[in-house]
Amino acid sequence: MTEDPTIVVIGLGYVGLPLAVALAKRFRTIGFDIDTGRIAELRHGVDRTREVEPARLRETTLQLTDEAEDARGADLYIVTVPTPVDRTNQPDLGAITAASRIVATLIDPAKRPTVVFESTVYPGVTEEHCGAEIERAGGLTRGRDFRLGYSPERINPGDREHTVERITKVIAGDDDEVVEQLAAVYGAVTSGGVFRAASIKAAERAKVIENAQLGSLKLNKEQTS
Repeated sequence: MTEDPTIVVIGLGYVGLPLAVALAKRFRTIGFDIDTGRIAELRHGVDRTREVEPARLRETTLQLTDEAEDARGADLYIVTVPTPVDRTNQPDLGAITAASRIVATLIDPAKRPTVVFESTVYPGVTEEHCGAEIERAGGLTRGRDFRLGYSPERINPGDREHTVERITKVIAGDDDEVVEQLAAVYGAVTSGGVFRAASIKAAERAKVIENAQLGSLKLNKEQTS
């Protein structure tokens, strides 16, 4: 990755938008979302999630687009699409699969970009599902044409204290070079520093454990209130 990388954030919800705005302060950043209405609102300074104030949206250098072609040939892709559960409480990987396919069409193998997933997933999804989908959809080879990373989102909607600029970012990647790339990028936008996980699966596991703990705390609070 170059010293002045181009970063693309895919998915501009309550996680992706604050991250993209923060990154745009330090790097050339493109925010991509397939929702044309969402992009139109953001261009007018309106964030329906209320995570980013209108003034920050007006002042940001973030390039907003609903055209995938605008995101071609970046150095770093960060996927922040949702991963809800379906009616049977099974993970719905539809959005993350679609995002992986989009990324596959945008990668310039000569740049050997890093593709980072922030979506909450169970261990193995980033490498065995998303990485494999990028290879299949783009005719690419992981390691040679692109590399993978994972940095779980840790944002609670409406929490003005634990923002992306203050939390500790857990990071993991295919190799030490990717990990240090992510440390440099995320470390540039958060005062909370970074924590280097032992592997991508370890970082995925950490997010699952964190979610379970938060869910338990919420349940206990509801039962005692």
